[in-house]
Amino acid sequence: MANEEYGATAERRTGTSPGRRAVLGAAVLGAGAAVAGAPGVARAEGRHSKGHGHGGDLPVPTVIAHRGTSGYRPEHTLGSYQLALDMGADVIEQDVVPTKDGHLVCRHENDITATTDVAAHPEFADRKTTKSVDGAQLTGWFTEDFTLAELKTLRAKERIPGTRQRNTLYDGRWEVPTLEEVLRWAERAGRERGRRVWLHIETKHPTYFRKLGLGLEEPLAKLLRRYNRHHRHSPTFLQSFEPSSIQRLRKLVDAPGVVLLSTANSRPWDFVEANDPRTVADLIKPEGLRWMASYAKGIGPTLDLIIPKGPDGKLLEPTTLVRDAHAADLILHPYTMRNENTFLPADFKKGTDPNAYGDAFGAFKKYFATGIDGIFSDNPDTALLAAADFRAVND
Repeated sequence: MANEEYGATAERRTGTSPGRRAVLGAAVLGAGAAVAGAPGVARAEGRHSKGHGHGGDLPVPTVIAHRGTSGYRPEHTLGSYQLALDMGADVIEQDVVPTKDGHLVCRHENDITATTDVAAHPEFADRKTTKSVDGAQLTGWFTEDFTLAELKTLRAKERIPGTRQRNTLYDGRWEVPTLEEVLRWAERAGRERGRRVWLHIETKHPTYFRKLGLGLEEPLAKLLRRYNRHHRHSPTFLQSFEPSSIQRLRKLVDAPGVVLLSTANSRPWDFVEANDPRTVADLIKPEGLRWMASYAKGIGPTLDLIIPKGPDGKLLEPTTLVRDAHAADLILHPYTMRNENTFLPADFKKGTDPNAYGDAFGAFKKYFATGIDGIFSDNPDTALLAAADFRAVND
């Protein structure tokens, strides 16, 4: 099917034209601006969508750098974030977990076994333990058992070295950053570039940490206020897989919230703890979407909720989630696109090497045509080019 035909089909299916989506994104999200990329990488000039915001609009589709540029650098490091900014990513993601003494640090998980060199530190050998985190039994080292000063003696490393061997070149180069360090970096980078740097900040395991006396929302809100990112039109998204975390943040700050959604048969952990029987399948029904829209500005579904896969791993027909979410005035930032075969739908794999790049551009085109407002990607340079291709045909 030609791209023009597929785009027209998607527009009829979702009831949302590219122009309408751009206006929706501007009205809901407020300010953003384009940035020139670094030499030799995708550039972002002229990528604004239509619509009117405060100081400029995020382009649609929006490219969100997943944990920074985790396809090229160890995730959640200042090096990974800086490369994302240099590539021209529209938004850069951080996940936050607490230290023993209550500081927020940027790690995808509180289990830092795979993302730091902690195992090579004999002074911390006795910290290795087994814990139950959101119902999963994990053995390793955990941020909540370290003070910030102790954590700062560790160095970050590549999480999946078997898949991303080249990233191991940067093992040991960067520390684990605090969220405050990232906010300072973003403030400084914004001044240097003449535009605000958008962030997408996720609270990880908030119910688990609250039970430990290490609640995430209050210290996060305090930092946002300190760096003037707590307003409705601040260049910040707040996200969580636990709806109650977004509800709590909504009472503390006005920055837009995004509810992350896992597989259809899963339940958010705060629902499990509260004996709420609803599943993600319930939340993506119109009534569930309206409920989330009462306190959030968007949802971040797994891509399989946008286009499911068949038994052969190939994409099936898109669901109605994009249309239904837009009808509830929610934006959609699904996750996660990666370039390697092992992460792509079977339709877009190339060759037999699971670590080789497949047809990522083909997959992006398919997902963008559904009408999503943005996408998380480990490879923001690829995503930026794919988004530019899509807009060139559909704007």
